[in-house]
Amino acid sequence: MDYKKTGAEKSTVTRDLIDLGLKTGNIFKSLSVVAKRSSQINSEMKNELLNKLEEFATNNEQLEEVFENTEQIAVSKYYERLPKPWAIALKELMEEEIYIQNRVEEEKPTDKNTDD
Repeated sequence: MDYKKTGAEKSTVTRDLIDLGLKTGNIFKSLSVVAKRSSQINSEMKNELLNKLEEFATNNEQLEEVFENTEQIAVSKYYERLPKPWAIALKELMEEEIYIQNRVEEEKPTDKNTDD
């Protein structure tokens, strides 16, 4: 996923909590959805970054020498400039791009003796 093209804000923006709560019917549920989606995005971004940085990994013999790898620095700066995962998740929720599945727990039968 190209996180740069998500259109999410790169800085903090004040939000109307009523609008946020209307997306799921409950503000706490909305925040829970944003938090879970944010964690998913964060792990995707982290894995993507680690895979790209693996290309620049050095072996133990080269650790004694200190050198700058401009490509590695460019990759790191690219990820630093991306919108934060919470901003991407919040934008996805506000634009209804997140599928929210409601889990309803089944009622458990009571252990009461029915032989009355």
